[in-house]
Amino acid sequence: MTHQYIISGMSCNGCRTKVEKTLNEIEGIHAEVNLNPGEATITMDKHVATEKLQEALSAAGNYTIEMKTAENAVKSCCSSKKEHSHHDHAKKAAIPHNATGVYYCPMHCEGDKTYNKPGDCPVCGMDLVPQLATGTQFTCPMHPEVISNEPGDCPICGMDLVPMQASETEENKTYQDLVKKMKIAVLFTLPIFIISMSEMIPDNPLFRIMSIEKWNWVQFLFSIPVLFYAGWIFFVRAWKSITTWNLNMFTLIGIGTSVAFLFSIAGMFFPDLFPAEFKSHHGTIHLYFEAATVITTLVLLGQLLEARAHGQTNGAIKELLKLAPTEATLVENGTDKVISIHNIKKGDLLRVKPGEKIPVDGKITSGESSIDESMITGEPIPADKKTGDNVISGTINGTKSFVMTAEKVGSETLLSQIIQMVNDASRSRAPIQKLADRVAKYFVPTVVGISILTFIIWAKFGPEPSYIYGLINAIAVLIIACPCALGLATPMSVMVGVGKGAQHGILIKNAEALENMNKIDVLITDKTGTITEGKPTVEKIYALDHNEDFLLQNIASLNQHSEHPLAQAVVNYAKDKNQTLSEVPDFETVAGKGVLGTVNNAKTALGNKKLMDQIGVSVSDDLETKITAEQNLGKTVSYIAVNNKAVGYVTITDAIKTTSAKAIKNLMDQGIEVIMLTGDNKNTAKAVADQLHLSSFKADCLPEDKLKEIERLQAEGKVVAMAGDGINDAPALAKADIGIAMGTGTDVAIESAKITLVKGDLNGIVKAHKLSFSVMKNIKQNLFFAFIYNVLGVPVAAGILYPVFGILLSPMLAALAMSLSSVSVIANALRLRNLNL
Repeated sequence: MTHQYIISGMSCNGCRTKVEKTLNEIEGIHAEVNLNPGEATITMDKHVATEKLQEALSAAGNYTIEMKTAENAVKSCCSSKKEHSHHDHAKKAAIPHNATGVYYCPMHCEGDKTYNKPGDCPVCGMDLVPQLATGTQFTCPMHPEVISNEPGDCPICGMDLVPMQASETEENKTYQDLVKKMKIAVLFTLPIFIISMSEMIPDNPLFRIMSIEKWNWVQFLFSIPVLFYAGWIFFVRAWKSITTWNLNMFTLIGIGTSVAFLFSIAGMFFPDLFPAEFKSHHGTIHLYFEAATVITTLVLLGQLLEARAHGQTNGAIKELLKLAPTEATLVENGTDKVISIHNIKKGDLLRVKPGEKIPVDGKITSGESSIDESMITGEPIPADKKTGDNVISGTINGTKSFVMTAEKVGSETLLSQIIQMVNDASRSRAPIQKLADRVAKYFVPTVVGISILTFIIWAKFGPEPSYIYGLINAIAVLIIACPCALGLATPMSVMVGVGKGAQHGILIKNAEALENMNKIDVLITDKTGTITEGKPTVEKIYALDHNEDFLLQNIASLNQHSEHPLAQAVVNYAKDKNQTLSEVPDFETVAGKGVLGTVNNAKTALGNKKLMDQIGVSVSDDLETKITAEQNLGKTVSYIAVNNKAVGYVTITDAIKTTSAKAIKNLMDQGIEVIMLTGDNKNTAKAVADQLHLSSFKADCLPEDKLKEIERLQAEGKVVAMAGDGINDAPALAKADIGIAMGTGTDVAIESAKITLVKGDLNGIVKAHKLSFSVMKNIKQNLFFAFIYNVLGVPVAAGILYPVFGILLSPMLAALAMSLSSVSVIANALRLRNLNL
């Protein structure tokens, strides 16, 4: 028995995982939990009382569960405003794919967790960044079907509607705010720095104007706007990190600058409390207002540079967003009418004029043109399109006008799916990031411990004034250590890499797929539509006893219900011959074998030899000889049976793609074994394999055979990629370590895959492999920079070079180095934008 329940109290994907795990630990039940809306689908061997479920969840956390009814379903929807409005979970009706005002942490500290207001990440303290989106209207986070031209409340659940497009002002708000604070910081820090450094000048000219005590007051007053306006956010983040024990870079900055500032305040007001070691030759305490303010200013500079650089990492998404048209020309009752892109409905006739962007996915109904699809497929040569050909949203029409019918609108268009896929993949976490996460967990406490140890060692063994040396070096240790660079190392490279792939027609579902693509040992590929063009044509129909037109009419009637490329070829051939197709009430598809049904009172079957064997049809030697001869030429042959008798065959040719041979050779040269698995017969498969010089192939494969072959290879320790384009390939695509769908294939194949090649070309796999290699190399470089920086920087800041070389690192230089380390990681990631695929 299966029941639906409402779950309350979940606030992130971690909560969802925890609730699901808790429920599944209860004997006799299997639970699947969704976050938005907060619901659980529970299958029970025998009835389990809701009270028992609640007892288990209460032990796990502050969660409640109740049976779903019509009344509380509405209640759950509305209560989600309080619990989940700050989340975005793709394909779960939370924040729609094209909504903005949605923010996330660039370091993905809490995975896919997002927020509906700008601010700081509660884990690492970094500025949240907006998720890019398309559109110009407002929608409900819980009910994406609600669209309004102005802000307001959702009529279903009452939630505030969110904008479907982020303005440039909103996107740059954080950056502009940092610029303003930077100006204030520099304005007041510069005088403090000059006053402090002037003490090193003999016969200091400033002391002729005022005494050192009064200049100390000037430093104090000037430091207030720097620390308590420009840099106040750092102290807030530091305090939050300590109270939540999510220690991060701001913990170190906050402690370091606070110690310097508070020490200076105490030195000004209570100088007699300090021993002589802390006093200068003027008899005053060494103050460190300049250290506190310069450190704050330099960290602010690093944040400013980081915000600017981060905006460049999602440049590919921005370019994709620019492709989305805002208007279209509707053809209605013979007249043209300009409408909003949001008002287009399926079946509408749209006129596309020369130079215009194609508004939605559809099919040309009249006219022809050349269309620039480079922004989607990565191919620079315009594609010639004629009546009946498909066109893609966002691509650019050439010099001719045509009329098209809208088939996919809104979020269904390929462009919308690409933008969403890139957005999701950019925010996913690569497995290699776990290494950085493990290090970061212990990093800050370790640095604080080293800082304390540094002070103790300098105070006890250092030269006079030993306490001053100890304090300065301890602060330098705190400031130079930067877990931020460690956290940014992976997500920045992933974001740029995924965007780069999208520009070349390689759609990557998540960072894990991007990483694992670099590790594949074996590529399993389908034949039809993957190695071949996937545009088969009927060459001839051979009939033993029946009329050829009779057989064509029968098999075309059968195939009108199938979406297989071979089936479409037969239907198109019949239409060219002006055949009238009949209804087939008992149509049946036999996976990997063929189709069955009754056409005009005749039981008709069309398929391979396995289908004939299954339905008990014997094939004469003469017919088998003719079929084998066709197969040996690399052609696909389907047997035709009428009333349980083999009566002929249909020969179908499907040209091998011109790029297949080169792509397969490139992959094999890189040590990747390429295996072709096809449902076609052995003779045809061998002819294709020989032509492409494949290492091996298997013919007559059913969907389960492909699945078993992948499992066998995986059991041998191989990392397996599977490329295919049909429904039959979906199970294998899902099972493979990396499923690669041809974008020209079916939606279910694309949904099952982790990488989609928009152009449907094996050469895209070569590009994806190169992209994966380059991104992983870039990530490892970033991690090396972050690790080596801290391994070398912290000891230098602690003063390890002083006994031999007399070198000390001031906290100000440490702050500059710390800020630039994060920027260097982002800058290195940005190099991927210049990668030549």
